[in-house]
Amino acid sequence: MTATSEKSAGPLVELDDVSKFYGNIKALEHVSLEVHAGEITCVLGDNGAGKSTLIKIIAGLHRHDAGRFLIDGEETTLANPRDALDRGIATVYQDLAVVPLMPVWRNFFLGSEPTTGVGPFKRLDVRKMRETTRTELLRMGIDLRDVDQPIGTLSGGERQCVAIARAVYFGAKVLVLDEPTAALGVKQSGVVLKYVAAARDAGLGVVLITHNPHHAHLVGDRFVLLKRGAMSGSHTKDDVTLDELTRQMAGGSELEELSHELERTPAPTLPGTSAATEEGS
Repeated sequence: MTATSEKSAGPLVELDDVSKFYGNIKALEHVSLEVHAGEITCVLGDNGAGKSTLIKIIAGLHRHDAGRFLIDGEETTLANPRDALDRGIATVYQDLAVVPLMPVWRNFFLGSEPTTGVGPFKRLDVRKMRETTRTELLRMGIDLRDVDQPIGTLSGGERQCVAIARAVYFGAKVLVLDEPTAALGVKQSGVVLKYVAAARDAGLGVVLITHNPHHAHLVGDRFVLLKRGAMSGSHTKDDVTLDELTRQMAGGSELEELSHELERTPAPTLPGTSAATEEGS
């Protein structure tokens, strides 16, 4: 099935009116979103908006308390992150779970290493891991100098790209990216966004968590805005401009009110100042 035909099918993942509470604290309330194959759904919001809680629900770390969580149209509750992976949902966190001193190929297969031989002669299939890592990175358009170099020597953008390629190789249908460009400069951010788009073009449904509306509008197909745990907007790319997306994320009327408050006002005239000035002249 091609990415185009998959796009016409139902969502891979759907949150319908989902809420999450921690005691009396409402971390998420009545949040809905859809993730379709071959599309990027962007979740935008400032710190404390509920983005982390949303990630944890989709990744199987936390269970939702209300609403429905559907995978391939089937209502479900994920037991743990392994359960999410088995259902085709891979999450790449901002801090990246890598071992800096290990080579790129070892990190690519970390926890899922292929072996060769049997019994006491069983060992890691290093050749297969090296060749597969190099091939899969090239397939995503990532041409590393040497897959034997420690992954810690790569730039932040390159490490993000390796994590994306790894998720694609291990059969993810849904890829959740937690602020992949947050700590990167303009050029590195552009590199990462290119590979996010490559994952979309490979037929994956991508959830891009970000606080940057410019990055979101550049690659996104759907946009969900969060504010203090609740939805403040939901759009497709056709019905929202970058300026409007930025305005809504920045608070819209709140930003206008702040701008009005910060406008310069004429300094008050002190009593006697005018008279003193006239006498001096």
